[in-house]
Amino acid sequence: MMIRRAMLASMVALIAGAAVAQQSPPPTRVRGEITGYSDRALNVATREGDKVTIKLAEGFSVIGVTKADITDIKSNSFVGIAAIKGTDGNWVALEVLVFPESARGAGEGHYPWDLQPQSTMTNGTVATVAEAAHGRTLKVAYKGAAQPIEITVPTAAPIVTFATGSPDLLKPGNHLFASATKGAGGDLTAARVLVGVDGLVPPM
Repeated sequence: MMIRRAMLASMVALIAGAAVAQQSPPPTRVRGEITGYSDRALNVATREGDKVTIKLAEGFSVIGVTKADITDIKSNSFVGIAAIKGTDGNWVALEVLVFPESARGAGEGHYPWDLQPQSTMTNGTVATVAEAAHGRTLKVAYKGAAQPIEITVPTAAPIVTFATGSPDLLKPGNHLFASATKGAGGDLTAARVLVGVDGLVPPM
């Protein structure tokens, strides 16, 4: 039980970090493929084509990311949705993270995100779910919003959730997402990383 609580606390801290970025230096988000790992030094080939090393903090956490289904998104689910505005001005999901119930409230809000240019992240509670022509339309409520935001989730949008992770996932070929701190000399340090399970690429 204590291990599960620690894992969930790490999940909350990782996702909530984006919301805190307004009050502190912004994190360096790393998305890429693990190429090596030794002595808490994680080598990554980033999606931008760079090669970086992330030093993992003592007592670091590894969180698994696994596939979920659109049917897992229900009224009252707590979700994190990276989205972008379509040509019609409506929000369209790039990905959806369905949080475990114990992580409800993590990073709640609506703020800029860097998955794609002009993308945003919305963490909140699903108020309604409706069928759409090519997916489903969600209304998501979050603290500080006068009314829920409406986001369409296309059938092709990846949907994921968290799973128990361990350092065993830190092997070449697996993909990760990490929110790292950049030191004065440019070194990257992270206290926790998200790693895809069974070849999954974390879509956030």
